Order: sequence, then C-alpha cells, then structure tokens
Amino acid sequence: MLKQIYHVGLTVKDIDKSIYFYKNILGLSFVGEMIMEGKETDLLFNRENCKARVAYLNGSDKISAPPVELIQFLNEESTEIDTPSLFKTSISELCFYTEDIEKLYKHLLDNNVKCLSEPQYFDFSNYGFGKSKAIYFKDPDGIILEAIEPIL
Repeated sequence: MLKQIYHVGLTVKDIDKSIYFYKNILGLSFVGEMIMEGKETDLLFNRENCKARVAYLNGSDKISAPPVELIQFLNEESTEIDTPSLFKTSISELCFYTEDIEKLYKHLLDNNVKCLSEPQYFDFSNYGFGKSKAIYFKDPDGIILEAIEPIL
C-alpha cells in the first residue's frame, strides 16, 4: 500500500533559523514554503485555529530522496521535548549521505554546530553492511542528525 517516503517532517521553533541551517550550513536546496490554515488544517493537526508555516528543502536533484519538511506553528509555541536522545523511543535521527565526512565535520565545527563526537569508523562487513564513517550532530532546535560516508 505504501510506495516510498514522501518527506521527513520536523517541527521547529524558528523556521527562518532552520531554513538557514539546512540550506546554508548543510547545503540542501530550498524548494519553497507555504502557510497551512483552515478547517482541513485544524482537522489534520487535531488543533483548533491551527496555522503553520511549512518549508521544503531537498538534498539532491540527482537522486530520488525525500525532502525535509520544516513546520513552525504560528499561533502557539512549540513545546520542546525534554532532551533529544538516541535512547528514547521516537525517531532517533535523520541521516544524510556525505562523500567526505571529515570535510563535513570541519564545516560543522566552523559553523558552531554541536557534534556529539568526531567521525567514527565502522566495519560491518561481516553482517553484509560494509564499512562507513558516521557522525551525529544537532540542528538549531537540538534535533539529532546523522551523516554517513560509505567506504568502498
């Protein structure tokens, strides 16, 4: 019944700050934005008088990848989760592919992005998953992101 992931939605506190981060620091392409409001929006979000600003950014024009959807609710304050954690039941992270994780890591540090560690090397060849380097870091709202560089 389901065919593919259409987009990955993230609720953010300041959409302009988040657009800047995902576009200028991570290099995603800004696709566009819209305002959602009205009866259907209220029903969809199960919230009266709901108004949301929604922006879309895409990672690549060369491959089929779901866009990142940023949502800021305009007529109420978004509540933050206690502390984003890889160890709590939820979506644990949004992972991006990179061709040069060391370069990305330096770029993140140069832009004061909080990284949970420096890039780490993994060899899961014996499980059939190959080798890679990975890093976790946080967006402006503390949402945990991952970058992975497959090693051939």
